[in-house]
Amino acid sequence: MSNIFEIKDKELFFDGVQLSTVAKKFGTPCYIYSKNLIEKNFNGYREHLSSENHFICYAVKANPNVAILQILAKIGSGFDVTSQGELNRVLYAGGDPKKIIFSGVGKSESDIKKGLDAKIKCFNVESKYELLLINRIAKTNDIKASISIRVNPNVDANTHPYIATGLKNDKFGVDMREAHGIFKLASELSNIEIMGIACHIGSQIYDIAPFRESLQILMHFVDKLKLDNIHLSHIDIGGGLGTLKEDTNQTNIKEFSKTIMNDCSGRTEKIIIEPGRSIVGNAGVLLMKTEYVKTNGEKNFAIVDAGMNDYLRPALYQAEMEIKSVSPNSAQAKIYDIVGPVCESGDFLGKDRQLPIETGDLLCLCDAGAYGFTMSSNYNSRCRPTEILIVDESLHVIRERETFEDLIKNEKLIEYIN
Repeated sequence: MSNIFEIKDKELFFDGVQLSTVAKKFGTPCYIYSKNLIEKNFNGYREHLSSENHFICYAVKANPNVAILQILAKIGSGFDVTSQGELNRVLYAGGDPKKIIFSGVGKSESDIKKGLDAKIKCFNVESKYELLLINRIAKTNDIKASISIRVNPNVDANTHPYIATGLKNDKFGVDMREAHGIFKLASELSNIEIMGIACHIGSQIYDIAPFRESLQILMHFVDKLKLDNIHLSHIDIGGGLGTLKEDTNQTNIKEFSKTIMNDCSGRTEKIIIEPGRSIVGNAGVLLMKTEYVKTNGEKNFAIVDAGMNDYLRPALYQAEMEIKSVSPNSAQAKIYDIVGPVCESGDFLGKDRQLPIETGDLLCLCDAGAYGFTMSSNYNSRCRPTEILIVDESLHVIRERETFEDLIKNEKLIEYIN
């Protein structure tokens, strides 16, 4: 596979499949994923981490479709989950519970019981009160709960505020000034086994420097814990590496992996990473049809059949992905805002894009494999799209398109009394 996108006879192909053919067969909008590229991205981490002293946990929230989880489980991935629902998905897809880390700032008693019953690898604890709750539930069940404590290293990842998670004003993790006391408390609890320390500084990060800074902070802290006879078996540096910009160039994964392993040289603790979008981001596209082309004053709009309910990231935090034409036409290229049909001014998928567009044209939103369908909704009572997986140029439906019946299946009309 030389390139995930190819143009043959002026038609756009994705992983060997002609996108206009997919639209004819399955309709639009639809998500399309490449099994080959998902595996390639995961194996890029595994290859360049080289040492056996590491553990890769896919961040399920990036794309939780059970078929994608199944692919990753089969090639040996661990999983980072943030809810009982995500945990159930991983187990349903064949994931090994001993390779599951349960993160999240607001775990409920039910979440904790489910994790303990499943015998997961560990919980990433984010507060003193969560630690005490886990200990109480474990004690009631006469078992020991394995935990890591997620600290907040106050490292600026220089990303959008909505996806920054490692600053002192963020809700995640334990303040570094309080962390030592919480580790000490955990070491004294009868039903807690401390396994590691964890952090996560944000998402869509391309600069390795913030990762290295947070890792140095964690390693220094781990060495201080040893003075109190608290010894950890792993250091979890989280995820956050950005979507790969070129499918054939794994430089980001290679540099990240080798740098982290070099910085950890000589350490006895296992290094855990939790990649999400760098595994599935560039392995997916959103295919959509142009319903209308219009001009308001000097502004040109291409109104497509995919909206912010299908793909929220541009409206939520101004994410920008490339948008490609799928089939040739004779239109003159103009500057367009690519907007959806949802009744919100924030409903856009791309702004100021120079493209030749005519009514009825197909467009392809690139790098849509992460935080796409998983963040979708039924706003405006819109049915969510189908999801298609490409496996060696064959197409597999891994989620059916929703219907009106799906929208109302949990709703009830009431009987009026005259």
